[in-house]
Amino acid sequence: MQQHLQESDKRIEEVFRRLDEGNAKPKQGVFYNGQIYDAYTFVSDLIKSAKERIVLIDNYVDETILTLLDKRAEGVSAVIYTHQISRQFQLDIDRHNAQYEPIDVETFRLSHDRFLCIDDDVYHIGASIKDLGKKWFGFSKMEILTPDELVERINRG
Repeated sequence: MQQHLQESDKRIEEVFRRLDEGNAKPKQGVFYNGQIYDAYTFVSDLIKSAKERIVLIDNYVDETILTLLDKRAEGVSAVIYTHQISRQFQLDIDRHNAQYEPIDVETFRLSHDRFLCIDDDVYHIGASIKDLGKKWFGFSKMEILTPDELVERINRG
């Protein structure tokens, strides 16, 4: 009887371990053209998982990014760094922020690549967030750079 209980406990522990592994965020991967929804839900799930802050560095943003960032939990800050803020996009930002939890948008012209910071994690993303899945792109979780270091470099210019 005791041995049967121990075996059952081991099986239950294994189930929980596998469930925990399934909830872990992937560290790298590739999405192929046509995987628009898969790529969108991947980024959407990352955004929903944020507990404190989101920082997006992407030179090609529009109002769809504001909507996507609204999936974050209440109290999670969001900042976008982008190459240029057009008059139309500034109007979108102003209207969004008048109704919803604000998203800060700043200009930053020194980045070619896209980065998405979720709390203490930095993801390098090979496509603009608004265009995910339209063409092949890869992503990877960066272990050599923290969001604080990235933002500090942005502020230094």
